[in-house]
Amino acid sequence: QVQLVDSGGGLVQAGGSLRLSCAASGRTFSIYAMGWFRQAPGKEREFVATIRWNGGSTSYADSVKGRFAISRDNAKNTFYLQMNSLKLEDTAVYYCAARGAGVAFSYWGQGTQVTVSS
Repeated sequence: QVQLVDSGGGLVQAGGSLRLSCAASGRTFSIYAMGWFRQAPGKEREFVATIRWNGGSTSYADSVKGRFAISRDNAKNTFYLQMNSLKLEDTAVYYCAARGAGVAFSYWGQGTQVTVSS
């Protein structure tokens, strides 16, 4: 089993920056990829970004490409989401996630609130 704890959310002005963190514990050696998802009020949870544990290949949703960056520190069993040029529509609860090779995301953090104000 893998446990994830996400943190770093808060209130930030539009155009500002924020970094989210996700600390992984347990069977971290089984992790193939990590990701960030978000859910805004009244909307479904959506994909934001992913990164491969080994190699560091990344992918991003079109809505955040060029503004957000996902990274990881394998030695610390931690990964991050650097969010720049934040927009009002980025307001959501952000969840970190992890998966093994060939399976869906199955490990989830508790969520951290990001609120972007004007």
